[in-house]
Amino acid sequence: MCRAMSEIKEYYSRRASEYEEIYRRNDQTSQRELAAIASDMKEALCGRRVLEVACGTGYWTSIVASVAEHVRAVDFSPEVLTLARAKQLDTSRVEFLEADAYELEKVKGEFDGGLAAFWFSHVPRSRLSEFLNGFHSKMNRGHAIIFMVDNIYVPGVGGELSTNDNTNDTYKIRELSDGSKHFILKNYYTEKQLKEVLSKYVHTLTVHMGARYWWLNYTI
Repeated sequence: MCRAMSEIKEYYSRRASEYEEIYRRNDQTSQRELAAIASDMKEALCGRRVLEVACGTGYWTSIVASVAEHVRAVDFSPEVLTLARAKQLDTSRVEFLEADAYELEKVKGEFDGGLAAFWFSHVPRSRLSEFLNGFHSKMNRGHAIIFMVDNIYVPGVGGELSTNDNTNDTYKIRELSDGSKHFILKNYYTEKQLKEVLSKYVHTLTVHMGARYWWLNYTI
């Protein structure tokens, strides 16, 4: 595992117990956009067999599971998966598995829906094609729909933004409640950039740009 991914895994493993606090911030704009994201996500993935990448603590898993036929949710951190399983979602319709987002060929199943919530920003720009090709290769049941959501850059929110002269990636310096600091790969995208990245993969693409988050869905 490259250093950037190793740091992300350590960060989210240590952050697991406090991760969902971000969804409870007293910010009306964020809350309004999160509600819109949840609504659009359920509409896009209703009745589908969904592969969720980097599911974390299962926050979005629980939302999509309310409408999906089945959800197989994967993450590479055992710590966050422990919290996800503690949500006690219906095990006949929801499975949590430890798996790497770059090794999805190891995940069994047929899917016609894909979900990646707050993962795309952690993919190095040099590995975007690798991730997308692997993700899309798992969509093998008819006209599959992919739904993704992530952060829009807001100065002063979520830690100091930094660059690395050796790559085109950007990073955030994050501090956890235990005082530990982490240098986390975090790439931000404009609507134009998202369309440029995804255009060669998609049949139809719908992008929403909010004040705090972007979210999109497309068919492949």
